Amino acid sequence: MTDTTARAGEGATPEQEDASPSAAPAAEVPADPVALAKETAELKDRLLRALAEMENLRRRTEREVADARAYGISAFARDLLAVADNMRRALDAFGAEPHETADAGTKALLEGIELTERELLKVLEKHGVRKLEPEGAKFDPHQHQAMYEVPDESLPAGTIVQVVQPGYTIGERVLRPALVAVSKGGPKSPAPDAGRQPATVSANDNSAADESPRGT
Repeated sequence: MTDTTARAGEGATPEQEDASPSAAPAAEVPADPVALAKETAELKDRLLRALAEMENLRRRTEREVADARAYGISAFARDLLAVADNMRRALDAFGAEPHETADAGTKALLEGIELTERELLKVLEKHGVRKLEPEGAKFDPHQHQAMYEVPDESLPAGTIVQVVQPGYTIGERVLRPALVAVSKGGPKSPAPDAGRQPATVSANDNSAADESPRGT
């Protein structure tokens, strides 16, 4: 009996030995509250940063998509402007009142060109391209390009007196600036001490203000 019991004990597996009541569980180390609070704060900060980056990415993507929709046809629309310019030149070549003096064939041709021009501008406007004809408006360097100045005392300086070539905008951007002529504006009435302000006297006045006698 003694030998049999000894041999039975020798055949016990390691798992059976570990499961014996004499095996005590390992003691757990208590967590540090300060370290846990610090780790929680770091994880919260990383989470907020990730959320902010995702929001910025979402807004940037929406803006890029909107810009692609609005300005994706800029190159194509800019090429079409040459067609619109040629149509306008063809109409201007007949004069201001061509319909009254032209024959039936010429009138039909002019009406066809005018109809095509209106349809082209309508299609461009449908896609956000708008024509600029700023005659009489104040010169804006962001939308206009001055070609030359026109002396005109009846208008303030910087007024657009002629549109050499119309401009176009697409959305909020300038597709092509308008080529314009700007009024230079006449000189102001000479003051009693005009001789002290030569900058207000025109160069064609032969310095008459400087030669005039001053009052004592």
